[in-house]
Amino acid sequence: MNAELPPALRDALAEALEGVSRKALAERARRISERYRAGGGSAAVIREPDDALAYALVRLPATYAACAAVFAEAQRMTPGFSPARLLDAGSGPGAASWAAAQAWPGLETVTWVDASAPFLGLAGRLGRHGPAPLRRPDVVAADLAADRPWPEADLVVASYAVAELPDLQQGPVVRRLWAACRGVLALIEPGTPAGYARLMAAREALIAEGAEILAPCPHAQPCPLESPDWCHFSVRLPRSRDHRLVKTGETPFEDEKFAYLIAARPGIAAAMRQPRVLAHPQGGKGGAVFKLCGPQGLESRAVPRRNKAGFARTRRLGWGDVFPGE
Repeated sequence: MNAELPPALRDALAEALEGVSRKALAERARRISERYRAGGGSAAVIREPDDALAYALVRLPATYAACAAVFAEAQRMTPGFSPARLLDAGSGPGAASWAAAQAWPGLETVTWVDASAPFLGLAGRLGRHGPAPLRRPDVVAADLAADRPWPEADLVVASYAVAELPDLQQGPVVRRLWAACRGVLALIEPGTPAGYARLMAAREALIAEGAEILAPCPHAQPCPLESPDWCHFSVRLPRSRDHRLVKTGETPFEDEKFAYLIAARPGIAAAMRQPRVLAHPQGGKGGAVFKLCGPQGLESRAVPRRNKAGFARTRRLGWGDVFPGE
């Protein structure tokens, strides 16, 4: 899995940035961030094309990296799945669509659903540099919370979109997305306790609708984690010069923390679920002890150094990794 933006998307973003003041974008990005932290949604925050561009410069790389990581897990869990149709719900500037096109080059059609004209406009500008389905997307300019059916698709994704919905609308939206899904549904949220809580509510609703949870959970039982713990993951991505400038930071990389859920229709062939590492292992001279989420819930597993083969398989495992079988 490559967390970097594909060259075509980097070039498209660079073209969109030509002649635009980076200082002005940095100030605009700061104001956008403040509005989001204050609870504003995209409709209130992204008001004009330069807002969408500032947002994309700051957030597109991280959103793409998180989506790429989730799609890599979907590929691992469903090696025979090859979607032809994508529904990108709450598509924004199109990061999830680009990541899906990289993961599944056989995609034939892409549908964007978003109420933001500035986001859809930027997604179209960027998409003209992408593979065929991104150059000719079906566009549905509509609020994700609208009480209506969505176009059917083999792969349905909502990345960082459910977070913007009022609490009472989240369950119905997830169910409508599931109704549109003919294969795999991926939900991606910020890696915060609130993002995790939204996904746990969605997980409960999807299980009630007959969905099979493929990842990250290795079971369909209630999540065994209790506060202050929550399930989330991290992906490291490089920062471009413009990205560092707008974020006023010198570090050449950033770590995007995210939470996710992958659900599938029962007919989708899936790999066997395996335990997942919930924390960095506790080590000592004798070996390592892993806290895992397994088929029966929380468990602890020790791997002694004298078990050379087992220790070699697990010595580099960390938070979020799948624990290998014997």
